[in-house]
Amino acid sequence: MSDLKKNVASGSFEEVPISADFVLLKASNEESYPSRLQRNVDQRFIQFHFNLKGHAQFVYHNGHYVLELPENQSLLLYNPETELPLHAVLSPGTSMISVLMSIRKFHALFTTEADYIPFLSEDNRDKKYYKQNVLTPSQAIILSQLWNEQIHPSVRSLYCKGKIYELLSLYFNRSTETANEQCPFLTDEENVQKIRQAKEIVIDRMAEPPGLKELADEIGLSLKKLKEGFKQIYGDSVYSFLFDYKMEMARKMLESGKFNVNEVGLKVGYSTASHFIAAFKKKYHTTPKQYLLSMAQERI
Repeated sequence: MSDLKKNVASGSFEEVPISADFVLLKASNEESYPSRLQRNVDQRFIQFHFNLKGHAQFVYHNGHYVLELPENQSLLLYNPETELPLHAVLSPGTSMISVLMSIRKFHALFTTEADYIPFLSEDNRDKKYYKQNVLTPSQAIILSQLWNEQIHPSVRSLYCKGKIYELLSLYFNRSTETANEQCPFLTDEENVQKIRQAKEIVIDRMAEPPGLKELADEIGLSLKKLKEGFKQIYGDSVYSFLFDYKMEMARKMLESGKFNVNEVGLKVGYSTASHFIAAFKKKYHTTPKQYLLSMAQERI
């Protein structure tokens, strides 16, 4: 695979290598203007793009051809005759997960299913293929787990690999969406959207988040369904998720060098510096000041 090229406005981009021919990409745009993501991908690779939130455009042939990828939709691309470099424009507030896998590895996953998956058949395996779908609730749950994972580095690749295989099995599932035994109401796309709305609300108001009952009333779910659904989709309780999000935001603001410790604490919702320092230490086992000192030493 060709080397990475990236230009993501002040959003974030992360590449998680699973193996030599299998890569997970996570991209987001947290700015108020569009950001651009570019990556070389040769013709040996099949591409899956999943838009969790916002809107993305895939640009080809110097802007002469554009594919739109709205929120909660997926895009599959494969063309063995030519390279399809990843050139995406992410609208503000967009979060996207992509999976790049060599067609050889992909074929090996479905050796007994070639007749079922159209582009794996002998007649089509050397032809270009394009498919766009709406994300199902089950796919959305796995994508959220991938997006919010905080797995130890030693097993992170294994975790992501397992989740991607699970995601692909659902993507190519022939049957209709079946009920989720752990949380049946999540098979209703409207309820999944309400849980996502809850997440956006607590993030937008992280300095003064609503109480759980207030949040449940605002999104139109019972308190029980809010708790169960949030845990199922995001793998954590509402406030544990928010705590981790706030600490990650705090860490990025400290690294930017634009804010002092007091300013960062206020922006993420702590009225006193001591409370913020205690929270940061709980999460990262170091104080904000010590963290900045360690960052400075690493740059030397």
